[in-house]
Amino acid sequence: MIELKKKGESINLSKKGSNLGEILVNLNWNQNGAGVKKGGFLSSLLGSSKSNLDLDLGCLYELSSGEKGCVQALGNAFGSLTSLPYIKLDHDDRTGSSTEGETLRINGVHIKDIKRVLVYAFIYEGAAKWSEADGIVKLTNGTGEEIVVKLNEHRNGQIVCAIAMIENENDETFSVKRLVEYYQGHAQMDKAHNWGMSWKAGSK
Repeated sequence: MIELKKKGESINLSKKGSNLGEILVNLNWNQNGAGVKKGGFLSSLLGSSKSNLDLDLGCLYELSSGEKGCVQALGNAFGSLTSLPYIKLDHDDRTGSSTEGETLRINGVHIKDIKRVLVYAFIYEGAAKWSEADGIVKLTNGTGEEIVVKLNEHRNGQIVCAIAMIENENDETFSVKRLVEYYQGHAQMDKAHNWGMSWKAGSK
């Protein structure tokens, strides 16, 4: 396991043979997080509270063609693994009760088509108390060590966390860089990373 601990710290994915294979980016919550009181934030994630907090995984993508978009449950933009953008969200865990969390799948065979991917989490419903979530993102591609980014820097009250930037490196591999930056919404995150997309309110 390789943990990216500092903002801006990065590492390249290793590859086997001529491609990276399928890359999995998983978001989950540590149920044994320190300082969490019974009946608090994590209890709501596990469905034992009426607060119904909904923490979602998603990404912004920019393709080599210049096309840009997002993959997330909001707006039913689940993407595709076999056609553009070659990125797919496996499912939407509305309650946090899934032990597997949520996973973005990236088709590394099509690395030449993908310029960069900004992985983020956002709170669709419930109080924005990131400090109690003890969130963790694990990235694996089957050929190298697991890469871990812990959401251990917090800005409560902000609903979006930009977790990591995945960037194409000479059409051979992807670099993974730790961000863990918090924003009031998707539009603010978009502007900070020069994506240039238009945003409007959506629902699931």
